Amino acid sequence: MDFETAVFDKEYITLGDRREAIIRGGRHLFDRLPRAFDGVNQIGVIGWGPQGSAQAQNLRDSLNGAIKVTVGLRSGSGSFDQARAAGFREEDGTLGEMFEVIRASDLVILLISDAAQAELYDQIFAALRPGTTLGFSHGFLLGHLTAAGKQFPAEVDVIAVCPKGMGASVRALYVQGKEVNGAGINASFAVQQDVTGHATDRALAWSIALGAPYTFQTTLRSEYLSDLSGERAMLLAGVHGIVESLYRRYRDHGMSDENAFRHSTESVTGPISKIISKDGLDGLYRRLDSDGRAVFAQAYSAAYPVGVELTHEIYDEVLSGNEINSVVLAGQRLARFPMGKIDQADMWQVGQKVRADRVENDIPLDPFTAGVFCGVMMAQVDVLLERGHPYSEIANESVIEAVDSLNPYMHARGVAYMVDNCSTTARLGARKWAPRFDYLLTQQAYPAVDNEQQAVDTKPFEAFEGHVIHQVLRVCAELRPSVDIFVE
Repeated sequence: MDFETAVFDKEYITLGDRREAIIRGGRHLFDRLPRAFDGVNQIGVIGWGPQGSAQAQNLRDSLNGAIKVTVGLRSGSGSFDQARAAGFREEDGTLGEMFEVIRASDLVILLISDAAQAELYDQIFAALRPGTTLGFSHGFLLGHLTAAGKQFPAEVDVIAVCPKGMGASVRALYVQGKEVNGAGINASFAVQQDVTGHATDRALAWSIALGAPYTFQTTLRSEYLSDLSGERAMLLAGVHGIVESLYRRYRDHGMSDENAFRHSTESVTGPISKIISKDGLDGLYRRLDSDGRAVFAQAYSAAYPVGVELTHEIYDEVLSGNEINSVVLAGQRLARFPMGKIDQADMWQVGQKVRADRVENDIPLDPFTAGVFCGVMMAQVDVLLERGHPYSEIANESVIEAVDSLNPYMHARGVAYMVDNCSTTARLGARKWAPRFDYLLTQQAYPAVDNEQQAVDTKPFEAFEGHVIHQVLRVCAELRPSVDIFVE
């Protein structure tokens, strides 16, 4: 898989036994954006959710008036006031009703909810002019269309730019990038249809304008399979289930509520994530002393089979269309059965107190927690490897997005905050799959560790130190921004 660009400088990185083409970003490339967007006079960003608000502002700031960026919202949407507060106005044509904006735009970036895309796609397709470009930051609609036996309109380009982080991260690191060139959230890009011959350059320009430090290639199908599976596994549901199960385990072993939270959630979102971000999974293991490494190996070996089993199941549900259909059906029920919040549960109330009194240097690097977390994370890596995904996508969807974007927000605001405030699709996935991780770890992994009559089978860990993902992460770390994300 390779691509050609007439505007940007393509380079290659070697990941394991493969070579992948990438584009390195940076603000010094902003003056090339009008050329890459040749033929685009207006970009319509449709939706004002976490991604919509972040991307609209980043695009506007990067293009600096060279191309109009207009936000399109559903008539009567409560987000109009938020968009106005961010500087978008009906008076100057930078804010309007979504279908009017779609009809007037040369590049339409569709960032409404997945359920809304499934509901409205016929009307959206009808509003597109031939020769324009339709952009996504998630391949959900492709999965929905495939299951329904339908296709995108044949007369438009279809592209995707998919930031490897939540919308708040996309905006926060872009703002940081004003001081540190290259700070931003990595992104993948895909070209599903290229009618105009400009699809690749437009996708790359979109990614660079968002502030992506580097952009790597994927396909829209590969993206939605890895992304939907990832958020239902390691990126959200998995970490939710892991920390809940560990919190109860530590409390059952005699820790206070506060210490149980520190050794489970705080350890994961704090030192474990920070070390993996800079030094990789094997760097985390090397940070432990000999006793800690033994505990890590045992916990890893017990958790890895649970991660493999569940991630395979999740991937199959996404691939079959079942998971996508469940999101569409849930969207039809939400008006009657709105999603509740989890933050009033005992564990998360304890977490609020712990975060309020937090001293970062006192957060324990718990080797058992680290082993469980890495075991499930590596399980997702191996499932995506088995399913044929590119190394860069596997690294981003399994590791980098977690430790560089999502977990820092969980550290600042709480896991419950993340579960209660991310996209509807992700929230539904977390509620559906986190209990499965929780239960199987509690029912299978931890009893195996506690069985005094039989030692844990450490075969899963035997493949850990020589795993290809370590070299992949080292290469990706060289392209990482020099700053950590700042969470207000």
